[in-house]
Amino acid sequence: MKTANHSKMSILSSINKAWSKIAPFWPLKNLIAVNPLGGLEDLTFEEALKQAEAYFQQSDLPISMQVVNRESIKWLQVFFDGGQSTIKMPLRQNGLLHSVRRLLPFDKAINFSDIEKRAWFESLPEKNLDIIQACLLRLEVPEKDHVIFLILMLTTLPGWAAHIQYRISWADAEDSNHPHNVTQEDYLALRLMLTCLLWKDAKIILDWYAQGLKKVDVEQQYNQIKVTEEKYAKELLKELSIQKKPEKKDTPDAQFVFCIDVRSEPFRRTLEQEGNYETYGFAGFFGIPIVFKNTMTKESYASCPVLLKPAYTAQAGHSSSHQGYKRLESIKKVYQSLKYTFTTPFVLAEMLGFLSGLWMAMRTFFPNFVHTYKCTSQKLGGLDCSMESISSDIPLDQQCIYGATVLSAMGLTDNFAPIVILCGHGSSTENNAYATALHCGACGGRQGGPNACVLASILNNPSVRQKLKEQGILIPTKTYFLGAEHNTTTDAVKIYDSNVPKELSHTISVLKKDLKSAQEKNSQWRSYGMGINRPGKEAAVHTSLRAKDWAQVRPEWGLARNAAFIVGPRWLTKKIDLEGRCFLHSYDWEKDLNGSSLTLILTAPMVVAHWINSQYLFSTLDNVAYGGGSKITKNITGKIGVMQGNASDLMHGLPLQSVYKSDTEAYHETMRLMTVVYAPHAMLEPIIIGQEILKKLFTNEWVKLVCIEPDTHQTYILRRDLTWERVG
Repeated sequence: MKTANHSKMSILSSINKAWSKIAPFWPLKNLIAVNPLGGLEDLTFEEALKQAEAYFQQSDLPISMQVVNRESIKWLQVFFDGGQSTIKMPLRQNGLLHSVRRLLPFDKAINFSDIEKRAWFESLPEKNLDIIQACLLRLEVPEKDHVIFLILMLTTLPGWAAHIQYRISWADAEDSNHPHNVTQEDYLALRLMLTCLLWKDAKIILDWYAQGLKKVDVEQQYNQIKVTEEKYAKELLKELSIQKKPEKKDTPDAQFVFCIDVRSEPFRRTLEQEGNYETYGFAGFFGIPIVFKNTMTKESYASCPVLLKPAYTAQAGHSSSHQGYKRLESIKKVYQSLKYTFTTPFVLAEMLGFLSGLWMAMRTFFPNFVHTYKCTSQKLGGLDCSMESISSDIPLDQQCIYGATVLSAMGLTDNFAPIVILCGHGSSTENNAYATALHCGACGGRQGGPNACVLASILNNPSVRQKLKEQGILIPTKTYFLGAEHNTTTDAVKIYDSNVPKELSHTISVLKKDLKSAQEKNSQWRSYGMGINRPGKEAAVHTSLRAKDWAQVRPEWGLARNAAFIVGPRWLTKKIDLEGRCFLHSYDWEKDLNGSSLTLILTAPMVVAHWINSQYLFSTLDNVAYGGGSKITKNITGKIGVMQGNASDLMHGLPLQSVYKSDTEAYHETMRLMTVVYAPHAMLEPIIIGQEILKKLFTNEWVKLVCIEPDTHQTYILRRDLTWERVG
């Protein structure tokens, strides 16, 4: 009995080690940027490149293993289907392993006429750990190779493994309580069971990995990344080191707080030139980890970084419109069911073919008209969700904590303008499977407007202001906070101002005019990046059209070419054209003597920026192994993810069009994130030593850390041994 228990404990340990190599990947409804090599971050960056090359390259995968993958994909597709298929897989309520196991005898792809094979299959135990143990025994995998063999069971089909890792370890409330459950042990048991039924020579896959590891050569690839990084760092640090702090700080006419997103940087610079405006950068969820509920659609989702769990709920919309929305959705569901069943599509084509064809033609040739028609119809039907009357259940004490934390972290604790605009962001595109990847990474792949509006209501609360005053943060009576949202595809900014005091109406009108001007100017810069050179107003029309065109494979560049994360005051970067390549987080080290704000910035927003940077890096480095492939040849499966063709792995990265100008010319530059902090390096040292995540990222060189000394403006770079080297 002790031997059996020891054996099970050993297998369980091997399972945990295997799954630790797999990074999660989110479904299409809320795509989150992830480092696809996140499970290898305990290795140096160079060593991780080597291991990943051996683990994830599928070009010479043994043909018997390819058969196992094909059969695995078939079952995974139907089990995880999120409403795309008309005929549902039976027995899904029993979980992945047990439902497939009950149905396998009816699968003609597996030759159950083989008496020995059927007898072995029927004699399998019920528990997943026992099945894994029995399969490893049948495959004759030596105990010393258990871990690497289980890792290969995952990395030879990494996309589906990544989705299951999300479901098990990172899922939001909706998916974590999914009626069709799966566990890590279930998935490995299924993979091993299919391997035993279709192919019994484990030695082949172990030899394939060993030979692949010997052949791996990433030196040229690694050296090219370093050359690109060094060239960029030299130019940026030279510019930063010569900036001088202004002697006097006047009160601006208005202050804008944007997300740290790289797409906000060029817009901030353009807006600042329109008037006496001051801009700040903060993570786009504005320090408010909430579940946002749309009272019209009854949809709710977590609007905060996935590193956090929301504790409170905010809601907006018109509950009176719910019935109208429900009727519309019912009509859509009927149409979808008719469209996807076996016989009714023929009848549907006869009945609605002409109208559908006409609608498709309108969407193709007159996207502006169609967009205007849809928006008008929603407004007339009361189906547009309003942020004007957003409310939350956050108690007063917690509101005070959130308000003080956000204002202190970005250094906005005095010299308040009469109006402060908190500007979240999102994107607007048509027919885009990757639409949520263009929203706010700090909001869990959602739009940041709700968070901005909640924080604005908190900071307008007299009771909160009184508490903040007691903490040394005096917000003038005449200062008013407003929520807003920046559309990163069109550069339009919508201010939620229906409740603004009358005395500020003129000021708001001026702001809207200047925001419109900034939109036109920044659209010209944005269009130029797309290879189109047009004057301001024409450029604005063009970017707007890209957002409405359902045939557009590249509505915007997203965060492509991101390269650095800069933590410091705005004057440090204000006079530099950063080309939309930098995450900008406002920070004043003199107001953070205990380092608490800096610790928060480095362990949360910087980590998210690292994930984003890594996803773009690896999707560019190898778009097949780590990216999403071309949008032109993709297929959506189960409404959860993308496949290439009808039997590929689940793609777990960005599409080709997000990182490449053409099929052969990359737009994104492959380089690791460089973090630049304007603060004394003596202040950084205890923060790094006290945070395991920072030690791992910096010592293994996944992120480069640079410090600019405030007193001398001398630049230092952190080396792998956590010592500082002065940069000339």
